[in-house]
Amino acid sequence: MKKGLEQFMTPFRMIIVAYVISMFLFSFLLWMPFSHQAGVNLSYFEAFFTSVSAVSVTGLTLINVSDTLSYTGVFFLALAMQVGGIGIMSLGTFVWMLFKRKINLSQRLLIMVDQNQYQFSGMVKLMRGILLLALAIEAVGALILGTYYLQHFDTIGEAYYQGSFAALSAFTNAGFDVTGQSLIPFANDYYVQFIILLLIFAGAIGFPVLMEVREYFMTKGNRFKFSLFTKVTVTTYFLIFILGAVGIWVLEKDMFYDGMAWHQQFFYSIFNSATARSAGLSTMEVSSFTLPTLLFISSLMIIGASPSSVGGGIRTTTLAVMFLSIRSFALGKSEVKVFGREIHPEDKQKAFMVLSFFLFGLFSAVTLISAFEQGNADVELIDIIFETSSAFGTSGLSTGITQSLSSASLVLLMVLMFIGRVGILVLLFSVKRKETKSHYRYPTERMIIG
Repeated sequence: MKKGLEQFMTPFRMIIVAYVISMFLFSFLLWMPFSHQAGVNLSYFEAFFTSVSAVSVTGLTLINVSDTLSYTGVFFLALAMQVGGIGIMSLGTFVWMLFKRKINLSQRLLIMVDQNQYQFSGMVKLMRGILLLALAIEAVGALILGTYYLQHFDTIGEAYYQGSFAALSAFTNAGFDVTGQSLIPFANDYYVQFIILLLIFAGAIGFPVLMEVREYFMTKGNRFKFSLFTKVTVTTYFLIFILGAVGIWVLEKDMFYDGMAWHQQFFYSIFNSATARSAGLSTMEVSSFTLPTLLFISSLMIIGASPSSVGGGIRTTTLAVMFLSIRSFALGKSEVKVFGREIHPEDKQKAFMVLSFFLFGLFSAVTLISAFEQGNADVELIDIIFETSSAFGTSGLSTGITQSLSSASLVLLMVLMFIGRVGILVLLFSVKRKETKSHYRYPTERMIIG
């Protein structure tokens, strides 16, 4: 019986179970009376939705955090965001090291799956480095923002409380806030926006990239070579960021931006381009944008952040590999080459699988929610597309319809947020059967495609 359970619980399934358990655990903690402000009633469904959104670092919510949760509740919410952002195995590794527990082979394998890594060796060192680096970035961000917030809040405690939560939310790309208005109060404060942007970049660029950058500065660049992953990831991430900012500006320069100063247009464009990828924080009401811009931002949320980061979506490398494959085909080449290296055929297959599953899931979800919300005058198709893209890409931006959706639609959004956090490949590999060697092969025949 035990052996059969061990065979059934593959590392991919164990990771999924771990995230499910954490979501139920935090939902129970948030539901408890000590997590609410006096006189506030929070249903278990609202607590569970908040927990799923926090652990999946999305940011969609049915409640106003500042009006609903007590300081204890905000602490649990922040802890859920930390678990979801850094990864449950990263924090698990920290606990194991804290109690001087030896990390065995199976636990190292779980770490590898959780962080989407190929190298089995050095996993514990990687996790320790990721955790320490993440906490250091969050601490510096909290210190900078908290100190700056002293001029905006009445007490030192409130200033650093707001600054710490904002830094955590930005780095983990969770999208939650304790201001009650996201970053709208700082719409014209470019210093705060700049710090938030740096934290968003740090969380979304990918932990392997951060580790390589740290190693580069520690070795002072002596004979250090960045990996192909880092080169492709950084290039793709910032290229999409620039194209996103330009696209938003072009679509809105004669609409929402009409009459604004150039610096307002600039910061609205770059901030929305960055936050759409997975952060979910906003300096304006997103619903103020026109239909083409909402569709464009939906595409940015679908792309998402980088692999092994706090963000979701199809990820930057998936888009890069698909684009490079199309380019190679157009040039009459069978190999996909970039930066003096050749992309592994298995990675091309994975990119196709991720993109296909994501688009199929997104289309199915939009169709189902449209069916669930028939007759709901507060919800339009563009709102559904935007909300679904936000949930699946774990972005958290919303046109404001979340609280207007039916329970069936909200359950579906929770499923999308969960899949977006654990990763499509982890989900697919969790249902994949063990490979068996075939003792015979059928004759090959060509198929007409396209």
